[in-house]
Amino acid sequence: MLAASTIPSIHYNTKLPYIHHLVLNTTSEPRTRKPAAAVSSFRYNYNNHHHGLFFFKPRTYAVGTVRARAGNDDGASDAIPQQSSSVDIKEISGSSSTFGDSYVALFVQMLGLDYDPLDREQAIEALWKYSLGGKKCIDYIMQFSGCINLTINLLRSESSAACEAAAGLLRSISSIHVYRDLVAECGAIEEITGLLTRPSLTSEVKEQSMCTLWNLSVDEKHRLKIANTDILPLLIKSLEDENMKVKEAAGGVLANLALSKSNHNILVEAGVIPKLAMLLKANVEGSKVIRKEARNALIELAKDDYFRILIIEEGLVPVPMVGADAYKSFRPELHSWPSLPDGTEIERTSQGPSKFGANELLLGLHVSDEIANIDEAKMNAMVGRSRQHFLARIGAIESEDGRKPQSEFPIDRQLTLLPWIDGVARLVLILGLEDERAIARAAESIADISINEHMRMLFKEAGAIKYLVQLLDHSSDAVRLATTHALERLSVSRGVCQIMEAEGVVHPLVNTLKNLDISESLMEKTLDILGRILDPSKEMKSKFYDIPVNGSEKGLDAAESLDPSIELTGNVIEAAISETTTSYGKVLDSVFIGRMIGIMKTSYPDLQRKAASILEFITIIDPSMDTIISADIESGLDAIFQQKALEDTDSDIEGRQPEKYALDIEEASLAISAGARLLTKLLDSKQFCQTINSTHFIKLLRKILKSNVPLHYKDWVAACLVKLSCLSGPDQDFENPINMEVTLYEAIPRLIEQIKSFSSEAREAAVIELNRIISEGVVDSTRAVASEGGIFPLVKLIEEGSNRAVEAGLAILYNLSMDSENHSAIIAAGAVPALRRIVLSQRPQWTRALRLLRNLPV
Repeated sequence: MLAASTIPSIHYNTKLPYIHHLVLNTTSEPRTRKPAAAVSSFRYNYNNHHHGLFFFKPRTYAVGTVRARAGNDDGASDAIPQQSSSVDIKEISGSSSTFGDSYVALFVQMLGLDYDPLDREQAIEALWKYSLGGKKCIDYIMQFSGCINLTINLLRSESSAACEAAAGLLRSISSIHVYRDLVAECGAIEEITGLLTRPSLTSEVKEQSMCTLWNLSVDEKHRLKIANTDILPLLIKSLEDENMKVKEAAGGVLANLALSKSNHNILVEAGVIPKLAMLLKANVEGSKVIRKEARNALIELAKDDYFRILIIEEGLVPVPMVGADAYKSFRPELHSWPSLPDGTEIERTSQGPSKFGANELLLGLHVSDEIANIDEAKMNAMVGRSRQHFLARIGAIESEDGRKPQSEFPIDRQLTLLPWIDGVARLVLILGLEDERAIARAAESIADISINEHMRMLFKEAGAIKYLVQLLDHSSDAVRLATTHALERLSVSRGVCQIMEAEGVVHPLVNTLKNLDISESLMEKTLDILGRILDPSKEMKSKFYDIPVNGSEKGLDAAESLDPSIELTGNVIEAAISETTTSYGKVLDSVFIGRMIGIMKTSYPDLQRKAASILEFITIIDPSMDTIISADIESGLDAIFQQKALEDTDSDIEGRQPEKYALDIEEASLAISAGARLLTKLLDSKQFCQTINSTHFIKLLRKILKSNVPLHYKDWVAACLVKLSCLSGPDQDFENPINMEVTLYEAIPRLIEQIKSFSSEAREAAVIELNRIISEGVVDSTRAVASEGGIFPLVKLIEEGSNRAVEAGLAILYNLSMDSENHSAIIAAGAVPALRRIVLSQRPQWTRALRLLRNLPV
């Protein structure tokens, strides 16, 4: 955690004289006040002292600014250097400490409520100026009990000068660690909150008040009190104030509040992220203090995964600070032919080299139309790369606002925030360094930042894919894991998958999976990437989309151009996409297939699903399937179809959370669906059909068909079961033939779900098909319709559907009405009024409706 920022200590070049050496000239500025006893008492004290007097006239002077961190028990620390008035001194020799004591005591006494407001104002101004002398002066003031309470009371004054001085004195006192608790306990936070809520305040009052809060927010226990719904909107609004000191103070308070994780939710809900992000993205020259505090606050908020996403969406990315030594290995290509960050080379327009290098120098004057029409993403990538390479060459890449980063924490824990263009380019630059720790941190940052398609395409255009693929063969386990994580997050994008395939990512990923000693995390991420690249559905689509469409030379997939940058990357991608079966076969060998089957047998459902999907892809590119059949694929399928989640009894489910159980069922269903697809594909091989134990798999699939697997996952199970039954001959269980079970447990539930849809065409087709099944006399078909909740949607359909749908719906309801157990459900669904309307309106189906009414007990 970053240390809380505080106001720098004030160290004066000229030592302020002790107050017993001074007498204030209260006539330096003419005022009108009421006569009061306090004035005569004041004059009496002066006139009855025999020592000589001197006079001073206030004037402003500049004070030194020295930064200090919080936590110094006996030192002063202040957020922003205060400016005060100095004195012109005419000193007469001879002084008394007794006179000094009475002088401070007098002004503290003048803060009392029984004094004239103007006297109180002058007294607080004098004490504020005196407190700027440092800790010794503040300690002297604090000897008088009640001083803080009287000062806080002056925050209610209608005079801006009095409020400013009171807030300034509290600021000075709260800069001392030992007095912060006392200031807060006396109600300073509440009074400052009330003061800041006034409709019109001067910038000076705002500055002193917020700086006091800045000092108090250094302590954890005071942050919760400051982070309230009244003051947070004021602080956030002050970030747009014209006065830079006010903006700095507001940013400092927010940065300290962000140090407490308990404040993160309320800060984000108040809208602090967009305002702070705007301060960092602005290209105008601004205060270094406000940019630093905004960055510190956002870095703290970015520790939360969800808030980090919000920060990234505002145009900033977290980038690790790896230290200046790591960049020493950076070697820019100063004399290479220009190219885009993603590797696309600019076409050479000249046949031979120029004698004086004019071709390279004037390259920008001879750019072809295709290159001139570079999209904005590529231009931003070029700009970002140029900036970061320049900073790396001059050794200023991790210098912020001209200063080296503070070393409060080890370098491997430090982060900074950069705009999209610079942040993405810097992360790509770090990937090309030699420092293993820096590379791993950059790869992890890429994974965290790849939250949407826009960010993934930014990394693609910046050339990150090439570096990441090369790093898969790195000797460091940490680098390989981080790199795989980054590629896994980037591979969600279809366009990035094409680039990965072009860069040859399949080979190192397959080699990784062949290693039996890799961690489960690395294996899972590697399977994710391979599953997206070796996607069987993608391979099937290519058979249709890669053919010419409407006379075009390119296929439909290319015509859609989901990735507009593919054309700029040349023929490399096209060659990778059209890789031959032979080239894939060299990589996806028997060792790899055996590894996939091993994962199917021993891993949890999610990994089983991915392994089965990859094996299905192999069956598509290798129709002979000899390697898979010889690798004991049946044992892997057997493990997939016997999911533990489906075997749990009611007693096992009682002690589990419903959400966790639903997730387990979902993952198991996905694995079963993938296994059924793979088995269906394998059944195309005669060799496999001769070796498979069809009776065993029919039993497993029938059990799954009757289980609580979600309906939309049963379609492949039903298809596979029907195909198995056709290959295995007549079923021996005549009471429960396979076709009947498929109809009862898959077809009928699916048709009822379709009847509930919003599409009139889909509903009509479903009800007609359902009527055909029931009319064929399938055993228990009407009972299956009733048990699946089909009565209510059927009654609704006869009121709203087309003539064909109404006729089929009436026929189904009539068959259901033959069982008296369904009468109550049919009546409860509102069938009687609907049937009467059909009969009275003499619609074509009125005779069917009348027969149904006669069957019901009405």
